[in-house]
Amino acid sequence: MARDGDINEPTREFPDYPTSESLRDRAEGSPDHDREYAPGAPASVGGPVRGLLWVLGAAALAVVVLLGVQATGLLPDFRNPFAKEQTDRSQPPLLKSIRDLSRYVAAEGNFQVVVDVQNDRRNVPDFLLNERTLFVGAGRVEAYVDFAKIADGAVVVSEDGKSAEIKLPAPQLGETDLDMDKSYVFAEQRGLINRLNDLVAGDPNRQQQVYKLAEDRITAAARDSGLTARAQENTRKMLEGLLRSLGYEKVTVTYTAP
Repeated sequence: MARDGDINEPTREFPDYPTSESLRDRAEGSPDHDREYAPGAPASVGGPVRGLLWVLGAAALAVVVLLGVQATGLLPDFRNPFAKEQTDRSQPPLLKSIRDLSRYVAAEGNFQVVVDVQNDRRNVPDFLLNERTLFVGAGRVEAYVDFAKIADGAVVVSEDGKSAEIKLPAPQLGETDLDMDKSYVFAEQRGLINRLNDLVAGDPNRQQQVYKLAEDRITAAARDSGLTARAQENTRKMLEGLLRSLGYEKVTVTYTAP
């Protein structure tokens, strides 16, 4: 049995219950103490928040210092190790010939053509063997008069020196100059066998047929565009203005048959 002196002592298995003195001391204590023991009050989060702010501040300071050091040139530039690089192994240009020109370019025509060409095999499905290209070609054609072909006696001046007659060769059309900066492949369809063939033995010149068709159609369009007639008129006006400035009152320009 317990002794009489131990009756008023609390057992060691349970904590002490607060007394009126301890409650009064807590009421007069710090606010943090009240929040710690107040029923239903949330736990203090000031410590973790301050720690997170310290970490973020330190990281920001480190970034600023690193950028400042890099701006001074003390550290090398940080480059992408997988950045795209281009190596130019082209050979120097080789001059093959020089040709003296005596052309007077009197007109120029700019043309655009859409080439839709398809190469396939009969009785073979298109998804297996088919090559169709939709190409937009832009090119120019010059119309010129070759002064080197002016024959002897082509220029006749009157006895009084007031009139002149000039007989010129007919204007010609130059070669079609396909402008690759303005030309492009709009769409392309290729069969499965065509794609496999490109992987095994690709043809770097497979678009030459499309380019040649575009040039031929632009040349044909230039012939029907009246470009040579415009060149005749422009050449005549140029020579009339030139000779009249030299004192000739009447200038006649004619062209030989092409």
